[in-house]
Amino acid sequence: MAMAPNLRTLFLFVFAPIFIFFLLHRYSYDVTSDAVSPPSSSAFFPTHSDVIVSTAVSLHSTAATTRNSAFTVNNVIAETHAASHAVPHQITARVGPSAMPGIHYVAVLLPDWEVLVIGFPDSDVLSIDVDDPYVCLFGRGISSPASPAGVLPFPDRLMFKCELPIRARRRMPYKQPVLVRSSSLNPVHPEMNFPPDLPKEIPRWNFMAYDSLTTEDDVVLFVKGVNHRQGVNRDPAEFRCTFFDGAEEEAANAVKTVVTSSMQEVFRCKRPEETAARFGEKRIKVTLEIIGPDPVLVPSVAYYSPTRKLASKGGKALLCAVTMVRNVAKFLKEWVLYHSEIGVDQFILYDNGSDDDLESTVDSLRREGFDISTVFWLWPKTQEAGFSHSAVYAKDACRWVMYTDVDEFVYSPAWAAAASKPSKSLLQSLVAAPITNPAAGTDSVGQISIACLEFGPSGQNRNPESGVTQGYNCRKEGINRHKSIVLLEAIDDSLTNVIHHFILKPGYMTRRVGTKEMVVNHYKFQAWPEFRAKFRRRVSAYVIDWTQPLNPKSKDRAPGLGYSAVEPENWPAKFCEVYDDGLKDLTRRWFAVVESRPPGAEGRSARMAWQR
Repeated sequence: MAMAPNLRTLFLFVFAPIFIFFLLHRYSYDVTSDAVSPPSSSAFFPTHSDVIVSTAVSLHSTAATTRNSAFTVNNVIAETHAASHAVPHQITARVGPSAMPGIHYVAVLLPDWEVLVIGFPDSDVLSIDVDDPYVCLFGRGISSPASPAGVLPFPDRLMFKCELPIRARRRMPYKQPVLVRSSSLNPVHPEMNFPPDLPKEIPRWNFMAYDSLTTEDDVVLFVKGVNHRQGVNRDPAEFRCTFFDGAEEEAANAVKTVVTSSMQEVFRCKRPEETAARFGEKRIKVTLEIIGPDPVLVPSVAYYSPTRKLASKGGKALLCAVTMVRNVAKFLKEWVLYHSEIGVDQFILYDNGSDDDLESTVDSLRREGFDISTVFWLWPKTQEAGFSHSAVYAKDACRWVMYTDVDEFVYSPAWAAAASKPSKSLLQSLVAAPITNPAAGTDSVGQISIACLEFGPSGQNRNPESGVTQGYNCRKEGINRHKSIVLLEAIDDSLTNVIHHFILKPGYMTRRVGTKEMVVNHYKFQAWPEFRAKFRRRVSAYVIDWTQPLNPKSKDRAPGLGYSAVEPENWPAKFCEVYDDGLKDLTRRWFAVVESRPPGAEGRSARMAWQR
């Protein structure tokens, strides 16, 4: 007998919603740890609706919006909004029966479930105490230890890192942790170790204004997650730079300026000319507003600061080297010593979160007379933005800049016969004089492109003690990619680059040198323990991470290598098509140090100058 229509209707409108609610409830609370996957770059890119919901930073404008015409003339847009900005929040942790002192900070969710806790500037509460460390609380009875993570500069802010526990990953949206001293926890009733009013949602690393740089003319703002597809950039008219009191959650009188350039993660906007009168001595935060019917403020940890630039020591250097590094301390001395001897005057390292005591190695090299600067550049997958930053930051200190990695060595096969010892002229002769032919109507050379040769493990099972130039001597036959030496004044105002080269201003051209004149020896596929470390993350914003099963035929991948850090069979013999001892023999001739053996031993031994 068929079910009566009224019974079918009753089932549809009463029992079906209950069943759906039960499924959703079970999914929210009973997810097993195997079902939890770490945050990835592809998972975090927000759609327009995600921006408003997941970051909780929508700007609700009142109907009455006022503009001051005087501000508009000065390229400043001033508006008064009844606004609720969920940019870095002020959180006061109250734990258990006793009240903790107010700790002001913002937390950011990084890849691999890392949570970065950033203190507010000028905070006298947040400090490091090894006897009473901090703990991140994510819910009742859910916590993880917080370890010191350095100081985020401009202005200085103390940072800690903790892991988002598996239990806390089961329920979305993820909440900002509460940072407390371990001594304040209640060990008997851990469920009491959390305030009744839950913190707000945690911003994610890939939708964030993370740094700014003030020039004499404008402000360069670095923002992730807006132009998130390579080659696709939104119109500057869709945005405004927004300056507000960084210590307040309510930014009712923000100062806004027009955006003049929007390329990759780099946004340039006019300097605010009214900030002194508006904010007095307060710290000023800066972020990007996405204009629309419901304007959205990008979460921000960036502050507006005075003009800053790399100090020039004894005049502008002819040739500098810029590289982004993470845990390369054991390779650094070889790279610096070699390139210093062939023409690099100054080295600028963008530190992408090293934890291998990089600063001690840098200090040691400085004591030996090398000119090395470091820039703390913590943010994941921001290599292009870091290079854009350097093009502005180093402009008054460097004329030309070589952009290579620490496993890349610039080398000319002609040096073996022509140079009995290294000389700064070997590289500087390329850039010492303007390269132009005005009579022929040609552009000036603003960039020199050098092809790369990729070396394989060369039979090595561990890092060679004598250095990469001595340990790896077998490579692939063809060339792959290129690296560049760039004239900073020739770089386009948009600061656009694709790691390997920059876009140049009109009137400048790129000169490509042949492999007989110069190459870059790229020691890319090293002994497996070293190469495996690369699986952590790629630094480029637009290069797929090794572990992501996407774009398997990309030139940025290792042929025959899968998506997990498992050593392929016969790895030491891979990528070996041509034995090339050119740079190995040359560096041994230039940098080998002959030492006497201990008493009783015969002969003499040699080590390389960079060996400890």
